[in-house]
Amino acid sequence: MYENLLPRFLRYVKTETRSDATSTTTPSTQTQVAFAQTLKKELEELGMNDVIYNETNGFVIATLPSNVEKDVRSIGFIAHMDTADFNAVNVSPQIVENYDGESTIPLDKEGKFTLNTKDFPNLKNYRGETLITTDGTTLLGADDKSGIAEIMTAMEYLINHPEIKHGTIRVAFGPDEEIGVGADKFDVAQFNVDFAYTMDGGPVGELQFETFNAAQAEITIQGKNVHPGTAKNTMINALQLGIDFHNALPADEVPEKTAGEEGFYHLAVFAGTPEEATMTYIIRDHNREIFEARKAKIKEIQQTLNAPFDEERIKVDLFDQYYNMREVIEKDMSIVEIAKQAMEELSIQPIIEPVRGGTDGSKISYLGIPTPNIFAGGENMHGRFEFVSLQAMEKATNVIIKIAELNAK
Repeated sequence: MYENLLPRFLRYVKTETRSDATSTTTPSTQTQVAFAQTLKKELEELGMNDVIYNETNGFVIATLPSNVEKDVRSIGFIAHMDTADFNAVNVSPQIVENYDGESTIPLDKEGKFTLNTKDFPNLKNYRGETLITTDGTTLLGADDKSGIAEIMTAMEYLINHPEIKHGTIRVAFGPDEEIGVGADKFDVAQFNVDFAYTMDGGPVGELQFETFNAAQAEITIQGKNVHPGTAKNTMINALQLGIDFHNALPADEVPEKTAGEEGFYHLAVFAGTPEEATMTYIIRDHNREIFEARKAKIKEIQQTLNAPFDEERIKVDLFDQYYNMREVIEKDMSIVEIAKQAMEELSIQPIIEPVRGGTDGSKISYLGIPTPNIFAGGENMHGRFEFVSLQAMEKATNVIIKIAELNAK
């Protein structure tokens, strides 16, 4: 049905587009700029209208005009171009046809890395399907090049089948989602839709309209380093203060001990010497009130540990990253209901649960376009064990088309 979907996806993942958190440019890497230009050309060749590359924010956007006379809401579909912080050079995808749901899939030639049902029981869900895997040396890039391929293929299908009625549809492919800044400069006025969806979820059926509230704490600790032989009552060990800071947080409220709607503090970086140390925490919670309390706890610990000293030894730079998009989307749940209905009409069981993370939709929702998240099909994201089913990508493409069709009704 979608003969170009697999070749398109394979072409995309072989193009290196890793983002760079240390960069000060937008996009953060030139490989994303080059990929954006490739996508722009492809959109033009498909016959999309108003194809633009926005040099300010790195987004490629395009329009499929409405083919109905009545006034219906306009829809956006969004995916990101960058891949995560794992080797993404020379991606060499492997295709496993008609997977039996049981066998171990060797990735590298030496057999050091495998996909097996003991470690990855979800493989059992893919009996009879075509899997695209890595060769064990890189990630795959289904996050989110599967989303790009699905959106592009859906637009191609709608253009080639004008009998399917739809309102105005706009698509956007953007940079730097994996480093958390992709949507910071998103131009909602330029995109100009009533609502949108990110095609950036995982397994078939995922439909998400609730994310974490997110903040980050950058902590700098200034010690006083003297010879340990004469250190009594003089040394202030920055590393020990960092340990004390961490131990003052709730021990069970960490990623490895939480699930569902439980929030956490995550120590992502701890480095330094007795003279000076730095720590980075990410703070997450779905509940805004608890989220604010978590941030207050960080400041409280700072004050407590600074109290014995005659100068501020611990400094905290605490800033918000994004908020739970549910607060925006729940004002008009019809956009979730359309996606849910689309899945049900396609015999897909909707899996509606909070995201233990965020999406570009988190920020775009607060910028003014309510943007839930829909599955793109990938599993085991961000590493060598990543894979995606061709049939899952076909189902995601079907959902895009069905949403457009239902919206026009």
